[in-house]
Amino acid sequence: MVLHNRVNRDILKKQIEEDTTPRTTISFYKYHYIQDPQAFRDMLYIKWEALGVLGRIYVADEGINAQLSVPTDNLEAFKAHLESIDFLKGNRLNIAVEDNGKSFFKLSIKVRKKIVADGIDDPDFDVTRIGKHLKAEEFNEITERDDVIIVDMRNHYESEVGHFENAILPDVLSFREQLPIVAEQLADKKDKPVVMYCTGGIRCEKASAYMLYKGFKEVYQLEGGIIHYANQIKEKGLPNKFHGKNFVFDERLGEHISTEVISKCHQCGETCDTHTNCHNVACNLLFIQCPSCREKYSNCCTEECQHIASLPEEEQKELRKGKNFGRLVFNKGRKLKTS
Repeated sequence: MVLHNRVNRDILKKQIEEDTTPRTTISFYKYHYIQDPQAFRDMLYIKWEALGVLGRIYVADEGINAQLSVPTDNLEAFKAHLESIDFLKGNRLNIAVEDNGKSFFKLSIKVRKKIVADGIDDPDFDVTRIGKHLKAEEFNEITERDDVIIVDMRNHYESEVGHFENAILPDVLSFREQLPIVAEQLADKKDKPVVMYCTGGIRCEKASAYMLYKGFKEVYQLEGGIIHYANQIKEKGLPNKFHGKNFVFDERLGEHISTEVISKCHQCGETCDTHTNCHNVACNLLFIQCPSCREKYSNCCTEECQHIASLPEEEQKELRKGKNFGRLVFNKGRKLKTS
């Protein structure tokens, strides 16, 4: 039995774009020691493929991190399967705030060294010794205090389009880069309450454990992250302290938590919060682009990329041959050269 996808990604994307099946986008995580991550991964793949699950899931001996979509008709069967796994019984599922059913186009389950790369090798670090979870109402209350420090544990391109009031927004590209920076920046404030948040809870949970490990006395984390917060304030009619859009790591690239647009197009400077990837495959830069610039530059980040993207596919492949372009993300200090 083949336990991975073998169909071309372009074909899969076209299939999901044309599919009218209602789907529900979900994310969840759990830090838990898994003795045989590969066997656990294979079991999940067999069961979830049969249920029509699509998504990106990481499994490691420290637990599971999952972002996925399920055919809505199979949602109860999917939940029942999670409940059949001892350490996932009763585990919180974050349901997407905005969902067009097109968040993922294939099922990818990978075994990793860690479910969140953190750069920590100290065996004394205990990822299960975490800060106190805060529900939305508790978060709103505690963040009204003047002595509380609020820290966004996401990357700069995430916080650029949306963040909580009065939060520290580290200018970083990765979580592993961010952990020591935040601990050092707040080193003289270890006696102050620190409240951390992220997209769905997994990063700020590990971050809260790291801050306790570094000697901080009072550490909190927003339970379920921004996604769970958004659902709670809607259900309970609570004030919304989040401004803008929540960046998500799937085909949607974001979901609105408020009606505010707090960021600008990286090409012309007009108000905009729509992320896109440059259509020059060799570039694939993640950046913010308004509708006017999207039309002007054919979904590309520069005129050079626009020219390359217009070439026949075989010519583009020749230009890419033997090169490793890595992962490119627009940097706050950079200005796109479009002319």
